Amino acid sequence: MINDNTLAVVVPAYNEESQIGIVIETMPDYIDRIVIVDDNSTDGTQAALAKYYNRSNNASRPLSVKEAIESSFHNEAEKVLERLNREEMALFTPSTIIHEEPDHRIVVIRNEKNAGVGQTIARGYKWCKDHHIDCTAVMAGDAQMDPSELYDICYPVVAEGVDYVKGNRLSHGSARVFIPKTRFFGNSVLSLMTKAASGYWRVSDTQTGYTAISNSALNSIKLYDIYPRYGMPNDMLVKLNIAGCTIREIPIKPVYRVGENSKMRVHKVIPRISWLLFRSFIGRIWTKYFINDFHPLFILYNLSLFLYLFCIPFAVRIVQYLLARGIYGEKPVLNTLMFMFLFVSASQSLLFAMWMDIQDNDRLYK
Repeated sequence: MINDNTLAVVVPAYNEESQIGIVIETMPDYIDRIVIVDDNSTDGTQAALAKYYNRSNNASRPLSVKEAIESSFHNEAEKVLERLNREEMALFTPSTIIHEEPDHRIVVIRNEKNAGVGQTIARGYKWCKDHHIDCTAVMAGDAQMDPSELYDICYPVVAEGVDYVKGNRLSHGSARVFIPKTRFFGNSVLSLMTKAASGYWRVSDTQTGYTAISNSALNSIKLYDIYPRYGMPNDMLVKLNIAGCTIREIPIKPVYRVGENSKMRVHKVIPRISWLLFRSFIGRIWTKYFINDFHPLFILYNLSLFLYLFCIPFAVRIVQYLLARGIYGEKPVLNTLMFMFLFVSASQSLLFAMWMDIQDNDRLYK
């Protein structure tokens, strides 16, 4: 506990037989629950876990049980929400709780089929939400996250009321040298795109999984709808922004070469996440600035898109003339003027929309 707040760490694990023990053994004492979600590993991960949750020193203080909501005319809406929370379990990947005791620190859940890192984390989030954990952190099962930095990541959530805290490896002085170049480039590209898609314009290192989230933030988003694979951190930021959750970044060290075996293929991940971010951007603008509440930037963003599309036919005619080297037809003066007018207008609308977007979301940084 920190400041009488319960803390849990969700540990997604897939074929981490050699690394999972390091994560458990180095977990700080103030963590009340270690929720390990095995994504249907095919190696000896479960056997490695059994050695730890069967030990006598696995004991921890029991979690407080939330009192049931009394049925009354005024509490009917709360009872409906309670029922929906129970029923949403059917929307997650089917899983089995392998080990769970009221006074045991380690909780082990196993997905019945491989669901991806995003859904694996979401399943751990669901357990923490249902058990009313005040602050839930995420640490990978490959020991790539320094446990000494966990306190700094959790503290803003439990002591300062921040909804979501994430690590930032790119701010570390060794980032350009220590992080593999392919990963550094891919991370930088996706971080730039995620700024626009999520509305959190100040964030960077969007691909880090070292995070902490409040219980209220967990209850503000649909956990079962989180992107199931490596785009999960990006999708999470979009959902949190739509819900109006506050955010903070904490500098952390990049950790590599600890025996981990990366399962991410950058050349496959970037195109997939790019499409996810484009869809997420459109969804955020419509949901946050039209459906939930209206803002002029909704008009400006859509106007810029319309104008960019409308100038394409004029651009095509100009290119056709240039490729033909002026042999056929007159100079496309009118087409050129229309293209320039539409392109400049679209760019102005886009820049004004981005400026408004930045100003509106500045209040979410704490």
